[in-house]
Amino acid sequence: MNRALTAFVTGLCLVGVMAVAGLVWPVLSGYLGPRGDIEISEPRYDRTKLQSDLASAGFGLGDAAYVRIFKREHLLELWMASADGGFELFRSYPICKYSGQLGPKLAEGDKQAPEGFYRVARKQLNPNSRHHLAFNIGFPNALDRDLGRTGSFLMVHGGCTSVGCYAMTDEQIDEIYAVIEAALDRGQREVDVSIFPFRMTETALQATAGDEWSPFWQNLKQGFDLFEQHKAPPRVAACDGSYVYGDDTLGPDCKPITGWV
Repeated sequence: MNRALTAFVTGLCLVGVMAVAGLVWPVLSGYLGPRGDIEISEPRYDRTKLQSDLASAGFGLGDAAYVRIFKREHLLELWMASADGGFELFRSYPICKYSGQLGPKLAEGDKQAPEGFYRVARKQLNPNSRHHLAFNIGFPNALDRDLGRTGSFLMVHGGCTSVGCYAMTDEQIDEIYAVIEAALDRGQREVDVSIFPFRMTETALQATAGDEWSPFWQNLKQGFDLFEQHKAPPRVAACDGSYVYGDDTLGPDCKPITGWV
């Protein structure tokens, strides 16, 4: 074999080795695969202050939790059950980043963050996320499926980067995750997560009356108003292409909004 051919073959071998390494390393590092997860060996944050803040507000780790998200305001609210059984606001967190515009997620790959009513069960918690911690909101829910909406791995997570998710800072998600995990471990079957395009006031709805999603947002407002009135997340189901609430969820053709059981 002459020198030119030997150099050519050697070059091909080097390219092959580099290509394999380029595929293997991301897999080993957790950047490929179903969720791009890597194992977190130990917690990054001391939760002593969180426990102190909860106690000062009259709560404790293990109390029932509820999450509300407002897209336009870039705000996540963490509510917790009080001694009288109603929910009170514990803390509001600025959302670091979400992708897409106002309106629901429609299809896999549209980079749109969802809107609607979701529930988080224990199986949806991801303590090994490469985004520090994460929980899957449960998209698509029963209504999303009825309407043909598709998508997967839609999370609230740390890391401050988003492709269809709601991204918090690592410190923020550490607190939010801790409260949700403790509530589920203490016996709350599912944690409600309500995601709105904006705070659902009459003024805001009137200002968007001509938007293509106005009917959908009017439907979301019904659930928003029920929580504002009773300070408890309403029962929600999908029925005939819309959300229904309370006793209406018992209709024969209605599908309850549930977490992963």
